[in-house]
Amino acid sequence: MIQKIAIIGPAYPYRGGIATFNERLALELQNAGHHVDLITFTLQYPEFIFPGKTQLSSDPPPQNIRIRKLINTLNPLHWIKAGFEIKNAKYDVIIFRYWMPFFALSFGTMARIIRGNKQSALYALTDNVKPHEKRLGDNLLTSFFFSQMDGFIYMSNTVLQDLNKFEPTKPKWFHLHPVFDVFGSQKTKEEARTNLKLSSKGKYILFFGLIREYKGLDILLEAMADERLKSIELNLIIAGEFYSNQEKYLKLIVDLALTERVILKPFYISDKDVADYFCAVDAVVQPYKTATQSGVTQIAYQFNKPMIVTNVGGLPELVPDNEVGFVTEVSKDAIADAIFKFYNLGLEEKFSNNIAEIKKKFSWSTLAQLILRLKKNN
Repeated sequence: MIQKIAIIGPAYPYRGGIATFNERLALELQNAGHHVDLITFTLQYPEFIFPGKTQLSSDPPPQNIRIRKLINTLNPLHWIKAGFEIKNAKYDVIIFRYWMPFFALSFGTMARIIRGNKQSALYALTDNVKPHEKRLGDNLLTSFFFSQMDGFIYMSNTVLQDLNKFEPTKPKWFHLHPVFDVFGSQKTKEEARTNLKLSSKGKYILFFGLIREYKGLDILLEAMADERLKSIELNLIIAGEFYSNQEKYLKLIVDLALTERVILKPFYISDKDVADYFCAVDAVVQPYKTATQSGVTQIAYQFNKPMIVTNVGGLPELVPDNEVGFVTEVSKDAIADAIFKFYNLGLEEKFSNNIAEIKKKFSWSTLAQLILRLKKNN
């Protein structure tokens, strides 16, 4: 039976991992023969609280996906209008993407209105329950939104634990974050390095994505100062826009004498360039201080890149230790140990071959099948 499905959250022209995820999921459901609308924002964040340079994508729009801009997060009249419009559309299943309490009032108000049609099943695909940067009132806002949901999809056990503190009895379904297979095809290391003007023979690791305090770039920079990593002439590429104090990291690079070994690309990496950054390096490092799951990990899987991650949140669930990379403690010494071991034992080929097999379980089709079952479970 054909189902009518709405996914509410970021989508083009907004940029970022959640928007990319929503568009890829919509396409998967659409290709299975279902009617899918992506419902996104007329205003996502007000500029005064947005830490980056722009919220909008410079990439071309996705093809063959219906995107409707309905939600102004600052205007309650828009929430009510959008709520009634979505209610009257009588979707079978509505998926709200939830990752921070800023959206709880608008999403929760809309959901309360939509419930009035007695037809739509409402679920939250929950990236985070607790935001990375906490604020007064977060729990109250999250409780309000969660109270309007019929159930939840989560992608790490850390998120499940947090969900159970708010809604211990509502149904919950687990699905691993699928591989981000939307950034083009694999390139040879030589081709990617040529595109980025890197040495064909150098050793390179990658820190990728928006730079925020919880992602631990400072710890990785301190690890890069380890004498063993100096001795193998290891280089670090930092590719991503600063969402926290840029001067702090620039000072660290100078103070640790890393200027010649750090390649800084301090801007948002467009979709068309993502493959070059991942294909050019030997491994991806995620030295996070806290985490739930990570889209960066799933891009590394797409390009068969070994990963070195910290033992926080859902990262160990995504990166089997000593199979596709290493899981380390959150310290400069542990991260340096893992990076040196990776090079000293020559593990790139072994880990890459394992990734090619293991990534098959991170499937968009099984996530789509789960969502299609939700109406029956309601």
